[in-house]
Amino acid sequence: MLKHVTDYYCKIFTIPHFLYFCTMIEQFRQHIADFRLFEPGDPVLLAISGGVDSMVMAELFHRAGYNFAIAHCNFGLRGAESNQDERFVASIADSYGVKLFVKHFKTREYAGFNKISVQMAARTLRYEWFDELLATEGFKTVATAHHLDDQIETFFINILRGTGISGLHGILANRRGIVHPMMFAYRRQIEEFAGDEAIGFREDSSNRSSKYLRNKIRHDLMPLLGEINPEFRKTITFTIDRMRETEQLLDNYLAVVRERVMVENPDNITFRISELLKLSPADVYLFELLQPYGFNRSVTDEIVRGLQDIPGKQYFSQTHRLLKDRELLILTESGPAGSQPAGEVLIEEGTTEIKKPVQLRFSVLRNDENLNISKSGAVAMLDAGKINWPLRLRKWKEGDTFVPYGMTNNKKLSDYFIDNKFSIVEKENAWLLISGNEIAWLIGHRIGNRFRIDPGTEHVLRIELLD
Repeated sequence: MLKHVTDYYCKIFTIPHFLYFCTMIEQFRQHIADFRLFEPGDPVLLAISGGVDSMVMAELFHRAGYNFAIAHCNFGLRGAESNQDERFVASIADSYGVKLFVKHFKTREYAGFNKISVQMAARTLRYEWFDELLATEGFKTVATAHHLDDQIETFFINILRGTGISGLHGILANRRGIVHPMMFAYRRQIEEFAGDEAIGFREDSSNRSSKYLRNKIRHDLMPLLGEINPEFRKTITFTIDRMRETEQLLDNYLAVVRERVMVENPDNITFRISELLKLSPADVYLFELLQPYGFNRSVTDEIVRGLQDIPGKQYFSQTHRLLKDRELLILTESGPAGSQPAGEVLIEEGTTEIKKPVQLRFSVLRNDENLNISKSGAVAMLDAGKINWPLRLRKWKEGDTFVPYGMTNNKKLSDYFIDNKFSIVEKENAWLLISGNEIAWLIGHRIGNRFRIDPGTEHVLRIELLD
């Protein structure tokens, strides 16, 4: 057999079909091997709509002898036409003798409830179902029929909407359990193969509609580009590949920058402002660092302009909040980290443990020579005889005061935070244990001096912060 030397960018447009030195099936197999999409014996789930792209993919899987099943989504968007697509795909699965999975979705209802477009709803529902099938049915991966023209269209969609370099790398061949084994071929090659091999398929009438951006690019922009440069598909595909390589170089360098700038903590991620200010251009670096958390370029530019401003400014993406503290930018999941629950939690005498809103364990010990006095901030040891039950657990508020352990004068809690360099997030997350009307413990930090153990203490209330 001839050694494979396929030109992915396509002599297909200039060389007659009968002169191909490598067949479609050979290109298909080689693409799968080159990108290690799956091993020959792996069970693969094919996402089959019934359109020409997915039907050619199914035929190639069948001819190559791969182990596969078929999944079909009925989004219920085109009435009888959607049901006809389902029946057609079912007949194909039956002819191949492979298992078929079908799911019906209430796509418009889902889109309305979540306030997203119908297209986004269909995509979300589709991939959630695929994830479910991967988890429950033992498939190695899901294969979709995206091809090189889809990649070019996505490239232009991202440019028109605004994007960083990650939006220019095209559709990756293998990403998070989804593979694209048709990414060696252009649409024309797929359609010619379907015609030459008499492969049946269904035409989605919505593909002809110009109300969708992708269809406008496909039907209006792509033909115009073809008039300007008949080889534009090869040129843009080549450019996308170079962008992908450039992105890899950037990712490798950003990994070094992250080590210097970022610290991942259990509840947040922090960015050292002093290190960010050393980067040039800082706005580009910060966008690349924050873009994975949903921040767009206009927001990251605003953050850079405020790096040397006073603390307290907050910036939001759809999923995260970034808070400027004195020396750090603090990233938390969406919504203020210190959102206060309503009311207070009462803790009755005899309670041994609570789990919400913070996890605390209670025990009463005898004060004798065997008592081990913990010096950890996560443990409070209080004179049990001075406690007024029930204890009350709540967030701090402006005006709260207490006498910190070892001191004699009352101090505003807000001043205590400043003196002890609490970050804004630490202040937001501060919980108080109240006995009577006094703060017995700033949880995780300092007890109130009046509740300290002294020579007259008979029993000790030991409280441990567990989370």
